[in-house]
Amino acid sequence: MAEGRCMKCRKQVEIKDGKEVVTKNKMRMLKGKCPVCGTTVNRILGKAK
Repeated sequence: MAEGRCMKCRKQVEIKDGKEVVTKNKMRMLKGKCPVCGTTVNRILGKAK
């Protein structure tokens, strides 16, 4: 699975229940939860095609 930075824990964490989302400016983003504290963690993947 992918990793992202949790702003609450202030460290790199494994993204739990990650889903790929396309934002309105056509960027792909992996959105999921932090396994430690449960806050939302995002990782930008790049431009959508």
